Amino acid sequence: MNNTLTVLGHCLCGAVTINATVSNQLGACHCKMCQRWSGSALLSVEVLDNLNITGEKNITVYDSSEWADRAFCKCCGSHLFFRSKKSQTYYIPIGLLDDVTGIQFQSQIYIEKKPDYYTFADKTETMTEAEVIAFYAAKA
Repeated sequence: MNNTLTVLGHCLCGAVTINATVSNQLGACHCKMCQRWSGSALLSVEVLDNLNITGEKNITVYDSSEWADRAFCKCCGSHLFFRSKKSQTYYIPIGLLDDVTGIQFQSQIYIEKKPDYYTFADKTETMTEAEVIAFYAAKA
């Protein structure tokens, strides 16, 4: 089974388009920053290769923490990507993509931060905040 997809997506107004090769594994982040940024859990896919963004003049990048930047379209406000500062890995919100055929809900992180008012029906891998921090510290 192929674990990558070539995708095309755009913001709400179309001022920014993104195409890339991404993982077909959808992840959810329940940390408070992602909740504030996205209005709920951030559902995203990891960019693996061939990232091409057009309309860069319409992008505002926000330095959201010591470890990441978040970007949005300055015309319509759509969230465009989360980027790890250390690895320069990009994560694209699933809602930007034109076609999500083949995407599989795989994992949830910061699971103990998930509000009680929703639960996903899919059974996924989960990691707590401590597990996420330990995992990425070990990769450093």
